[in-house]
Amino acid sequence: MFLFIIFALIAIVAALGVILSHKPVYSALFLLVNFGTLAALYVMLQAQFLFAVQVIVYAGAIVVLILFVIMLIGGGELGSGDRRTRGPGDTLATVSASQGRRVALGWPRTTAIVLAVLLLAGVGYGIISGQLYPLQGSEATFGAGSVEAIGAVLYTTYLLPFELASVLLLVAMIGAVVLARNE
Repeated sequence: MFLFIIFALIAIVAALGVILSHKPVYSALFLLVNFGTLAALYVMLQAQFLFAVQVIVYAGAIVVLILFVIMLIGGGELGSGDRRTRGPGDTLATVSASQGRRVALGWPRTTAIVLAVLLLAGVGYGIISGQLYPLQGSEATFGAGSVEAIGAVLYTTYLLPFELASVLLLVAMIGAVVLARNE
């Protein structure tokens, strides 16, 4: 229970970091931390397949795709307001000191480092204590998280929501192609 609370708090703070960060790169890295904590929660729930999908597809491919798009379109700050310009030798501290106001130096960076350290410490504690060992439990609980069990439920009980989600993704993809094409 203790490990679940730690991972849940890390996931909540990382989700808030995604929303509150003004730099898209920091938002993507907070999203990566959030996906990592969700993967750890899936291992705690004996859902090994969902853990693997979370790490490979979401934490791997989706975050890399988001970072690629951010770098492709430019990773500037979000929002409006006055933007400080810095020269090549200026740092954020010298610019803020010359303007006579204090600026918090990198709350997203500090928060992300603290969350990543907490996540790694939680995973280490979970492995040492046996709470995150992926092959523990009985054969019935291990079978519930298998590919066969998930496929059976997905294509019988949840067939309509699954197909609606695929149609929604298809419409979004077509809309993105239409919006991206040149006139």
